[in-house]
Amino acid sequence: MKKLTLPLPLGFLASGIHAGLKSKQKLDMGFIYSALPAIWAGVVTKNAVKSAPARRTEELLKGRKPLRAVVVNTKYANDLTGRQGYKDAYDTAGWAGKLLKVPAHEVLVHSTGVIGVPVPRPKIQKGVRLGVAALSSAGGDDFSRAILTTDLVTKTSARAFTIGGKPVWMMGFAKGSGMIHPNMATMLVYILTDAAISKLLLDKALRESVDMSFNRITVDGDTSPSDSVVVLANGASRAKTITTTGADYRAFAEALKGVSLDLAQDVIRDGEGATKFVTVTVQGAKKDSEALMAAKAIAHSPLVKTAVFGADPNWGRVLTAVGYSGAAVDEFKAKVAIGGYVLYDGQPRKGWSRAKLKKILQQKDVTILVDLRLGKGKTTVYTCDLTDGYIDINGRYTT
Repeated sequence: MKKLTLPLPLGFLASGIHAGLKSKQKLDMGFIYSALPAIWAGVVTKNAVKSAPARRTEELLKGRKPLRAVVVNTKYANDLTGRQGYKDAYDTAGWAGKLLKVPAHEVLVHSTGVIGVPVPRPKIQKGVRLGVAALSSAGGDDFSRAILTTDLVTKTSARAFTIGGKPVWMMGFAKGSGMIHPNMATMLVYILTDAAISKLLLDKALRESVDMSFNRITVDGDTSPSDSVVVLANGASRAKTITTTGADYRAFAEALKGVSLDLAQDVIRDGEGATKFVTVTVQGAKKDSEALMAAKAIAHSPLVKTAVFGADPNWGRVLTAVGYSGAAVDEFKAKVAIGGYVLYDGQPRKGWSRAKLKKILQQKDVTILVDLRLGKGKTTVYTCDLTDGYIDINGRYTT
């Protein structure tokens, strides 16, 4: 597992501890604290079945009050746990708030893990005490490891930029490798910055970045009931507050998009059982929305994903997926290329080589391009192959 070497933004502390939720002293609870009240924005899963922490996150977002801390537990998702699940989430916020001397509504609580199993309250309460005591400016590495479930690697990204001539820093953490599907959210993501920005513009920047990153990835087509993406801006850099959509906002938004895309791609590269990273680009659609429909169909297709896994040169599955996507398509105009190798251009390319395509599909990074030649719509989606490793992990997830 890679070692984090990036510093936290000014004014933030973090920690990761072992609360006894996992075995073998594995870190299983993570904590973030901001010394200053942080303006924040978030996007929560659209799954109608939501965990207690996800619903509480939605409630707090409506309140538009600042945030001071985040508490994350693994192993137990606190979803489908009845009314007790809500009490557990609210009590966890209260325990942390009391120790940090902040109101409970300024503490975000998230959970990830197995659905339908209540969280062990005594262990969570103990973990809160340990996590708050361990908070430090060097705690980012422990936090990045403490929020993982089936992930094999930690996921972090950062950007340095300037606002009004002052240096600012942005850093993000993510967990997620399974139950990943674009319908926001698709994992747990925390992006921290010492920049200052209005709530309205922070929300705008986050939604723009989510649309081009976390809503452009899929591992298995399942949208989690638990997950969220949040960004906290505490202004500790003392840079001027961004209040208009000028150059400073554009610099902020560009950094946020960069961090978000890095983390989104890291999630795909660490997809459960994944051996290959697949970039699907559709261009020439009638409009962008239809390009997205077509790209998602390709990226979701078990037949395409298993062919990539087995390096099976069965390229016809690509355009077939576009055909049922709902996007307009004319197979006599469309072009398909894999790894830059054109296979179909209104008809199968004469003399295409199965051996050459198989060699392309054996690479760790595979690109799929479809040009529909019907308009100017285009988009890119990221996915991974579907392997027997994925089945092995999820066939015995709770055991």
